[in-house]
Amino acid sequence: MATRKTPAKPNVSADELKQYYRDMLLIRRFEEKAGQLYGMGLIGGFCHLYIGQEAVVVGLEAAAEEGDKRVTTYRDHGHMLACGMDPDGVMAELTGREGGYSRGKGGSMHMFSKEKHFYGGHGIVGANVPLGAGLALADQYKGNNRVTFTYFGDGAANQGQVYETFNMAALWKLPVIFVIENNKYAMGTSQQRSTSSPDIYHRGEAFGIPGEAVDGMDVLAVRDAGKKAVDHCRAGKGPYILELMTYRYRGHSMSDPAKYRTREEVQKMRDEKDCIEHVRDLLLDGKHASEEDLKAIDKEIKAVVNGAAEFAKQSPEPAVEELWTDIVLEA
Repeated sequence: MATRKTPAKPNVSADELKQYYRDMLLIRRFEEKAGQLYGMGLIGGFCHLYIGQEAVVVGLEAAAEEGDKRVTTYRDHGHMLACGMDPDGVMAELTGREGGYSRGKGGSMHMFSKEKHFYGGHGIVGANVPLGAGLALADQYKGNNRVTFTYFGDGAANQGQVYETFNMAALWKLPVIFVIENNKYAMGTSQQRSTSSPDIYHRGEAFGIPGEAVDGMDVLAVRDAGKKAVDHCRAGKGPYILELMTYRYRGHSMSDPAKYRTREEVQKMRDEKDCIEHVRDLLLDGKHASEEDLKAIDKEIKAVVNGAAEFAKQSPEPAVEELWTDIVLEA
């Protein structure tokens, strides 16, 4: 079995490290539970798990400020939890229950929280990217110094609407951070087979948009890159591109057996690059936490997730009349 390298001493407090550990662990345990509920038939439709990619959203949320916005695609549960949405409401929505964020009508791919400035969850590949620019345009118009994080994957990076958005965002100097979550496989096709350029963030150069590639399995590297991008946007310099090199351990969705890669490849990533184990090593090696402390955090997180699953099971299904609500907004 491969061995994990001893981590270098980071410039971060013990409390921050523990919070990152807790936040990433919550996402992973939540997604594992969602996978179980899907297997039991309690979650229907599509369900895309975020297991393995937790450092991306946790690191970027550490760079965000109150009022900043985020919009993403269908692999969205991690983004919801990272920005502070209630696990009870997220799980209830996954199971199509009344207590969910979209009252059980949005499911895995379509839930929102105005309170937490989370604007979806979108099922159409790449369609959220221009929406993110629109959110940034609204903030620019209001002059409120807010930033929008617009997430999409390496597969969506080949969509034409992404480049139309790059052009407009650069032209109008919109405060938007384009976050490419490069997990190496667009559904079942590797980046090498689907993308002509090895580094996707370079595509912003044609529009004058700066960017960089970052180790998306290192929450501290993500946080630092996120702060740099946020400062760029708040200074009125326009958009920024972050290509986060990450990895998903599960298939594209629950219906994907992921036969396009070997078990050895996945295990190697788990052994050498797991984002949660990396922070765990930092905590233990720096004597910021003991094994008992981390077990207590794990126990606490499991209780939260089990509580969310129980809340979802107890929440009623939407009434039939809900079919006719939220269709038209009467102004």
